[in-house]
Parts: sequence; C-alpha cells; structure tokens
Amino acid sequence: MTPRKGKQFRTSEAFEAAAAFTLQHPHAAGIDVHSDVHFVAVWPSAVPADWVNPQPQLPPGVRKFGANTGDLEALAAWLKACQIQTVAMEATGVYWIPLFELLEQQGFEVLLVDPRQTKHAPGRPKSDVLDCQWILRLHRCGLLTGSFRPADDVVAWRGFQRQRAMLLRYAGQHVQHMQKALEQMNVKLTEVVADITGLTGMKIIKDILRGVRDPLRLAKHRDERCKATEAQIAAALYGNWRKEHLFELKQAVAMYEFYQKQIRACDAEIETCLRGFADRSAGAPLPAKAQPSRRKKNEPTFAVRDLLFRLAGVDLTVIEGISEQTALVLLSELGVDLSAFPSEKHFVSWLGLCPQHRSSNRRILSRRVRKGANRAARALRMAAQGCHHAKNALGAFYRRIQARCGGPKAVVATARKIAERVYRLLRYGEAYLRQTQAAYEAQYQQRTLAGIARKAAALGYQLVPTAPA
Repeated sequence: MTPRKGKQFRTSEAFEAAAAFTLQHPHAAGIDVHSDVHFVAVWPSAVPADWVNPQPQLPPGVRKFGANTGDLEALAAWLKACQIQTVAMEATGVYWIPLFELLEQQGFEVLLVDPRQTKHAPGRPKSDVLDCQWILRLHRCGLLTGSFRPADDVVAWRGFQRQRAMLLRYAGQHVQHMQKALEQMNVKLTEVVADITGLTGMKIIKDILRGVRDPLRLAKHRDERCKATEAQIAAALYGNWRKEHLFELKQAVAMYEFYQKQIRACDAEIETCLRGFADRSAGAPLPAKAQPSRRKKNEPTFAVRDLLFRLAGVDLTVIEGISEQTALVLLSELGVDLSAFPSEKHFVSWLGLCPQHRSSNRRILSRRVRKGANRAARALRMAAQGCHHAKNALGAFYRRIQARCGGPKAVVATARKIAERVYRLLRYGEAYLRQTQAAYEAQYQQRTLAGIARKAAALGYQLVPTAPA
C-alpha cells in the first residue's frame, strides 16, 4: 500500500542518517518494552550473516520477542550472537523489571532510560518498530543517560520498604471505614478520642462488637492520658446499633488487624535485610541523640537508628528534620553509595528539588520544578514541612522563604537544603555540626549588609552605622 511504502522509505532514510554521528557505543541494542511483547533493534551490520529473521516483514536488525521467561532467554541469546555489549530500554510501568534483571545477570550493561529522553521526534510516524530503532540510534550516539538504580541488595530492601508503605495506606483506608460505621450508628467516638485505633478506642470498639451496649461500661476503658473525661466519652457512646452498621464495623476491624499483622511481617523482613548488610561503622559508637523522642505509631518496633548507623557508617538523624522513619526511607531508596552523582547539584536535580530554568531570548519561560513521584524527594519534603516551627537554622530559613515566596516554595527550598546535607554526609562522611538559629540569622544579616554596602558604593555612597543610643 502506498502510505506504508512511504513510511518505510522515510524510516530507512532516517535510520541510515544516524551513521553521520560520532559513535559512542557501537555494540548497542535498543528495546521497546511492552507487557506481552518486546521489540529489539540492533545495527544491521551486527546481525550474523547466516541468520534469517523469522518475521520477514520487519526491517533488518529488528526482532520481535514474547515476554515469557523462555522468550527473554532467547532474546538474551540473540543479543549475544550479535555481540551486543550494552542495551537501552524505556522504563515502561513494571514490565521492564524481569527483562532488566535477566539481562544484567547475563552480563549486559543495561541502561534504564526515562521516556522523556526517548520521546519521538515531532512529525515522525509512531510504531513499536520505529521506537526500538530510535532508542538504538540515540544510544549508539551516547545521547541517553541511564536512570539511577542502587545496588541489588538495596533494591531488595527497597521492595520490602515500598510494600510496607502500601500496607500502611491500605490500613488507613479501613480506619476510615471504621469511622464511617461508627458515625452511621451515631457513636461519636472520633469526637472524644484522638485516635480510634489507639488503646482506648480499640478497647471500646472490641467491646461493642462483643455485644456491650452500656455507655458507662464502655467508658471505663478510658486511658488516663485521654483528654476527654469518662462522662464525656459515655455521652458520645449512645448509638442506634443497627445490624448492618455493626457488620460493617466488624469487617473493617478485621481488615485493619489483618493489615497490622502484615506490616509486622514486613518489619521482620526489613530487619533481616538490614542485619545482612556489611558493617560500615567500624565499631564506632552511635552518637547520642540530640532530642530523644517517643516512638510514634506505625513506626517499626526494632532498633532502626542502630541498624541504619551500622549500615551507612553515619547517622542521618543528626540532620534537622530527619527522623528514623525518614532516614529508613531515604537509605532504602538511595543506598549508601552516591558516587553516581558527581556533585550535590546533580543529586538535587535527580530528586526534582530544583527549578527547571527554561528561557529564550533573555526571557524566562518557566522555572517550575520537575514533576515526578520520587519517594526520596517526597520524604525530604515531609522533613522540610517539619521545620516550619523549628528553632534552628533550617527553621529560620524555611520561615524566611515562606514570608517571601509562600509555603510551597519554602518546602522545596528547605528540602533541597536537607538533600545537600544528606549527600555530603553519605558521600564524604564528615561530621555534621548543627547551626543554631541565632548564628544563621546573624550570618544572613551580615550578607544583607554586605550587599547593601556594595550597592551604595556603586552609587557613590557609603554606609555609616548610627551611634548607639
């Protein structure tokens, strides 16, 4: 058909035009990943002379493989027959993971590429065959950068950590179901108890499910730390006790307890992973915590800070805003080896905590930060929000940026400050010294005065301090 012939002609012409570029990876391949099929492209000259393509309708050097394990092994064998050394593929959902892991085990250098780097040139036809050829062309010329991926043991630990975060979200949904069932029965437990899954709330709910209906008897479960009085709790526990609402509450409690059990099992796997890492602390004692805090709900029950110090050789919790849970998330996403980032600016850019400056003809088009679901950046933003009322240098910095630019930009700017401290601590292992709020404000005042003095000198004036009263 005429349109198809024209499309093939433009493809081969553009494909051969890539030979004009300087080759960085001559023994390269490009893979377009899908859920049920993978398209693989190698340079036509790399194909063995006696090889016959089982899909004759495909261009030279392009093959189509299934996504089963046997198909992936055949794909790796064909790449070895073509003497391929490095492979580039797009990060498509989770479909790339089995292929990526198998190719790494086979000894290939695999680049997991952000789809924004391999976006099709405008005006080109779009097809799976063209996509894999386009990835190959870019990779051969060295125009693709692989995504950061920590060591394999850290990837395993990261899987358990992400599973735990998902279980916490599911458990939170069933807490909302419990609150809904109580409200439908007009039992105002959520109004008199801060957390219905706490000690007081769960005892009351369990007694309700056992058939206890006397509010005075239910209010006897009040913990001494509860702010509401026993009479206030009893007044809130008069309900209608309809059968369908009780059944809904029973199932919500059962699902919540099930997820709590799964979270404890996940914590055991995380602790086993952490104990399996090499000891980088060299026998150094764990530094004393500046402000000892009480264990919060949903935090792991094992000694997180001790194991993380043994793993990394440094204590991330000395940085303002970083708790044990935040340090656990950061190290599970980053690992302890940050040599893939040449500087802290590269690290902050990967996190998406710096503005993407786009300008044209001295006109600023956009300064927005890059969008993305980076879990490490999310943890750093949460740590930055905790600095809002902090009486330290980061807290003073947050409030200064908030007064000038607003809360959202203050969160990003403070998260960047924390990320730079994390990078320096993990990369160089230097001792971290906390800066006080007074020292930060004095330093900022000196910088402000120096700037004003330079402007005054440029205009022919001189700043003279006023005499003290």
